[in-house]
Amino acid sequence: MHIIQKILCSLISINLCLAQANSSEPADDHVRVSILGYHDFSSNKKVTEMRIRTAKFRQQMQAIKDLNLNVITLQEFTLWKQGKKNIPDKSILITIDDGWKSVYTDAFPILKEFGFPFTIYLYTNYIDRGGSSMSTKMIQEMMLHGCSIGSHSVSHPAPSTVRKQKKRGPDAFNKFLNLEFGKSKQILQNKFKQPINTYVYPGGLHTPEMHSIAKQLGYQHLFTVKPGKVTRKSINSTIPRYIILGEDKHDYIFKHATTFSANALYRSSSGAIVHKKTPHPVSPEAGEKITERMPTISANLSKIQNLNPASITMRIAGFGSVPATFDKETKTIKWKVNRRLRTNQCSVSIQWKLIDSKSYQPALQWTFVIDKEAAYTPKTAPALP
Repeated sequence: MHIIQKILCSLISINLCLAQANSSEPADDHVRVSILGYHDFSSNKKVTEMRIRTAKFRQQMQAIKDLNLNVITLQEFTLWKQGKKNIPDKSILITIDDGWKSVYTDAFPILKEFGFPFTIYLYTNYIDRGGSSMSTKMIQEMMLHGCSIGSHSVSHPAPSTVRKQKKRGPDAFNKFLNLEFGKSKQILQNKFKQPINTYVYPGGLHTPEMHSIAKQLGYQHLFTVKPGKVTRKSINSTIPRYIILGEDKHDYIFKHATTFSANALYRSSSGAIVHKKTPHPVSPEAGEKITERMPTISANLSKIQNLNPASITMRIAGFGSVPATFDKETKTIKWKVNRRLRTNQCSVSIQWKLIDSKSYQPALQWTFVIDKEAAYTPKTAPALP
């Protein structure tokens, strides 16, 4: 009898291991990664939001070293995100966008001195263009010293260009996206003999069509300009980054990026709010951190049978009952906040009655988080000569 029990236990253990191995989402290990995004560097040109003083960049790298933060490679990041590698908590991934020549002349010597790996996200129209652009030879030299490559499109289209292309219709938009995502990937892989499976959205703008095209083309991780720590649970098509800006008034961004509070694994026991998943789809989601200070708040109530639309009420902390609108076709109630949210969290409550019922159903309640010090969204790219 004991032998049979042992065999059964062994089979159960094997099945559990196989189920875990076949899971599409690796288990959360509560590790957090902070991704830094830089652009241009200079020791004498005017400092701008996109151009940081070289001396300040050195100070920031020294701060990362002094804080004992672990700087990881892009490969380590992707393997960790896929559940194939363990990395220390409080890790840093350094990324640099566009392809400015100053990456080679100013940032590279500092990064090499500190022994920090980094990734450059290139838009292919700006390689080998002379002037302020990097050459293939410069990039290849950096690749020998801890530099990896990612795609930043072909032409670095402005958000207005993307919206204009989308208005031309699905076929034209897909052709446009296949060019920006696909051709850039092909050019970079042919030129630098390195797999290209990560992408940075120019200006941070992304659409569902981009997510689909990127997946078809083999991109595994795509980065935004929305700030926040990355965990294994972070959505691979919208990974947050802290965009580090040059002007002194934005120094708080680097501070936030390199500050790690107590690990979420232990916070719930200390009294912090635990965000539970709502029974109906809501936006922003429970516990979601948003940067928009005047968001549209909504809930989809299509699962509710015999819903009385006239009875629905939405209440928002600090606003009370709000004049939300209800779409009878989608059964979605929504309201756009009409003044800037000023607290760190926003609580929402929605109640309704069923047809022929005099009493309200239990309220749908949730809380989302507001990042009041969200990073600046870059809108510029180096002009082509």
